[in-house]
Amino acid sequence: MCRFCVRQSTAGEFTRRDMLKVAGAGMTASLLAPTFLTAAQTATTPPTADDPLDVRVVYVHQKDRQWLGWPGTFWDPSVFEAKSRTLIEQFAKPLGMKVAFEPAAIHEPAEIEAFINKVKTERPKGVIIFPLNADEFISGTIDKMAQTEIPTVVFCGLGLFHTGFAGAVVPIARRKGVYLPSTSDWELSTVRFGMKMFQAAYRLRRTKVAVLRGAETAEQLMEPLGLTIRYLPRKRFPDTLKTIDETPDVLAMADDYAKGAQKVVEPTRQDMINAAKNYYASLKIMEEEGCQGISMDCLGLVGNREIPTPPCLSWTRLLDNGQSGTCEADVNAVMSQEVCLKLLDKPGFVQDPVPETERGTLIGVHCVCATKLNGWDQPPAPYLLRSHSESNLGVAVQVLWKPGQEATIMQMSGPDKMLLGKGRVVQNFDTPPAGGCRTSVELEIDGPADPCDTKGFHQLFIYGDHVRQFKAYAQMYGITCEHI
Repeated sequence: MCRFCVRQSTAGEFTRRDMLKVAGAGMTASLLAPTFLTAAQTATTPPTADDPLDVRVVYVHQKDRQWLGWPGTFWDPSVFEAKSRTLIEQFAKPLGMKVAFEPAAIHEPAEIEAFINKVKTERPKGVIIFPLNADEFISGTIDKMAQTEIPTVVFCGLGLFHTGFAGAVVPIARRKGVYLPSTSDWELSTVRFGMKMFQAAYRLRRTKVAVLRGAETAEQLMEPLGLTIRYLPRKRFPDTLKTIDETPDVLAMADDYAKGAQKVVEPTRQDMINAAKNYYASLKIMEEEGCQGISMDCLGLVGNREIPTPPCLSWTRLLDNGQSGTCEADVNAVMSQEVCLKLLDKPGFVQDPVPETERGTLIGVHCVCATKLNGWDQPPAPYLLRSHSESNLGVAVQVLWKPGQEATIMQMSGPDKMLLGKGRVVQNFDTPPAGGCRTSVELEIDGPADPCDTKGFHQLFIYGDHVRQFKAYAQMYGITCEHI
């Protein structure tokens, strides 16, 4: 973290019931075990009867077997319907999704109109359309069905579309609110991703993040993203920290991270204990405020010596548990991290970008980095325990990124704009000889040619190439995209 970072304020997860009680003697052991929580265990406010995560599925084709045209007379839609229904039901269960299938395929104009009116009235969280012959595109039926203003997935499998009738398909594929994969994947992984987008948007609208800065209390709904920011006075953190004792749970967390590290460089045992207490103070504030993530003006608190150690390790632990712990009360970074967590089930690395002008690369540095870079169900990356670099206090995790690993660069620049790029990990840097923050990783990037022209600040570095997925989500939910 850098005290010269811009505090941008434009504008993981537990329910209040599930959030562990932190006051007094400490917390339930479930969160403190060395194993980390899965995405399924870190749900936001759970679905309710009056606000379910509901999706409608409809098949569109004529009743009789098609004569000529794509996908061909040989192709039996009933076989695909049976298979796809089974797959969708399998996809829906771990997503916590309630799926309703239309009783029969529709085709006639009156049937199409009735379906459109139904979804406009019921307003499910998403619609999945399976056109099972090319004529449904050519006739304009699918175009009409994809204009309900309900987020819609239109599956276009191989054999349903070629460029000879692109004019009937491509405009739908590029429409806001629509995800239309033209694909050879008949195992429906693209449909599963569309369902994941529905879930991510639903979860974002049921997520609130505490941002501690200044002295005011307020709330802000970040549209069209749907995330709620709960602004709280900065002094809330040191006041809460005073109520956290050195319980067995605190000591266990300190020992857990020390045992998992390749090396403990600067931190003392007391530093580790203080860092663990920060984590419990964070959870206590989140519980009291009904929040599922946290960020704060940490450098202000450290600079004024209001807390004994920065919250770096606390944020790492939150991220590894599927919750957002974000540096410096940066609301853009909070939004970026929440989108990443909800859509990809993995954390990103909020970093200060440094252009390497001699090699044309981009170096990202910060003192907070998750270890679960591949996802919560994957082994952690190797790490060292270091001090926070600027203050040389407390505990920060120096995470070692894998050279050659593909990576995505993403930042929400306000709630309606996304910056995107991609790259590949070149190397990690140690401090010293380098200065700056503890996790320090270099990426070859796909532009700009001069890394000094890279847009954004506190962008996420994310394991894997996810540019296409982020673009699909942005189109579905009215977010513009721009290359970094």
